[in-house]
Amino acid sequence: MDKQWTDTFRKEIKGFRETIGAFDRGETDRKAYKGISGGLGSYAQRDPAKHMLRLRLPGGRLTMERLEFLVKAVEREQVGRMKLTTCETIQLHDLTANQVPLLMEEAIDSAILTKGGGGDNPRNVMASPLSGVQVGEAFDVIPYAEAVTEYLLSICRDIKMPRKLKIAFCNGADDCVHSAFRDMGFLAQPDGTFALRIAGGLGAARPSMGVLVEESVNPREVLYYVRAMVDTFCAHGNYENRARARTRYMQDTLGPDGLKEAFLKNVAVRKAEGGLELKDLEAPASLERKDGAIEHPRAIPQKQPGLYAVKYHPIGGVLPVEKPRRLYELLKDISGAEVRIAPNETLYIINLDADKAEKAIAATADGAQTEFEHSVACIGAATCQQGVRDSQSVLQAVVEAVREAGIPDGALPKICISGCPSSCAAHQAGAMGFQGGVKLVDKKPQPAFKMFLNGTDEMGAARFGQEVGAVLEADLPALLVELGKAAAAAGQSWEAWSADHAAERDAMIAKYV
Repeated sequence: MDKQWTDTFRKEIKGFRETIGAFDRGETDRKAYKGISGGLGSYAQRDPAKHMLRLRLPGGRLTMERLEFLVKAVEREQVGRMKLTTCETIQLHDLTANQVPLLMEEAIDSAILTKGGGGDNPRNVMASPLSGVQVGEAFDVIPYAEAVTEYLLSICRDIKMPRKLKIAFCNGADDCVHSAFRDMGFLAQPDGTFALRIAGGLGAARPSMGVLVEESVNPREVLYYVRAMVDTFCAHGNYENRARARTRYMQDTLGPDGLKEAFLKNVAVRKAEGGLELKDLEAPASLERKDGAIEHPRAIPQKQPGLYAVKYHPIGGVLPVEKPRRLYELLKDISGAEVRIAPNETLYIINLDADKAEKAIAATADGAQTEFEHSVACIGAATCQQGVRDSQSVLQAVVEAVREAGIPDGALPKICISGCPSSCAAHQAGAMGFQGGVKLVDKKPQPAFKMFLNGTDEMGAARFGQEVGAVLEADLPALLVELGKAAAAAGQSWEAWSADHAAERDAMIAKYV
């Protein structure tokens, strides 16, 4: 990281100490404070005395250096809650006003920048969590996600975009990072280039697939395309109406063809100026072949012979506070080992031989055991000031109900629960998704969730789920148990049963919506 702008960030943090202090003393209102704190990666929670800090981790990489920082910070500051996010970051929750700037500054020395973690900024640049080790990938995209991160952090003070910008790099093996519908989605191809889609996104209004604007981007030229996207958004994004100030709305104002034309013109301008080619990207360290083998549902063979990635999904993406220490002690002496955060709130511990993989499996035995328990939920309205429904408590309730009912693995899909229309859990891209809201019962508003069916992020076949109606929050456990029992009775997976028995499925859902 460039020392000049890390020094600048330290100065910003110094000024922020007074800002957060003024808010804590009640001298600054929520809206004004949010406009400042978000750009530094922090927000006040629903209880204004408590704060969240989002640790920006390009490509979801939690290296040993970063993991060590997390261990020390959590233990010294007695952090009570940590949340994995769908943008491959970690959020520290329930912090005091004094702790936030302290942790912001200390994180810099461990290559963690919180700058741009919120607000109208380029957000955490995502990459396939198993990039570099995944069987079947086109090539490792992590170096490009990191290069784009450094570039965006170097220019973010010089630009004012209408809203946030989300960029993802997919390694071509699967598209869990949703490159098909991000503001910018780079998809690695077998010929060594990227296909690029722009101006996609989720949301209650106008969820949009990205527009294919280039089929063969030279990886060394990705910064030209990123800067051109910033230019295009600043020129054509909506600065007046915040609700429409996302890149996907440029598909309406310019039309898909007009958007493509405007964007590629900006690419040409930036290329003519020159100076943004990527050179001498750091090559990943070569890993030695290892002996030994392991078979376990959470042990994933890597493309490097004899090495494994271990999958760990804490329920609801809430990482137990003791887990960083346990993982660090296990991994600190293993060459090449690191942790990756996936967009579905899952951790992958990579570059383990069979013996260490066994130990990692034992260290993470408290995680999800079934596909349904891998469900995704945002932090929820009990914590988030924007939230409508408490998605975390709802997830805990349905997991408990499904366990008690003895629903077998596979009879229910992974579900995605967003506590409000902001789509933080990507509910529209799930096989079954829920969006927090209300439902009128006898003319009185009751806690409820809009239900979506048949979304998918499958590479090459991405589609958004269809809204089927609103379910009362209190009825969600019963609905899911009934659906799961029906699939189990038929001896089918959810996917097969839902396709073969669509009428029966819809009749069950109709009783609740």
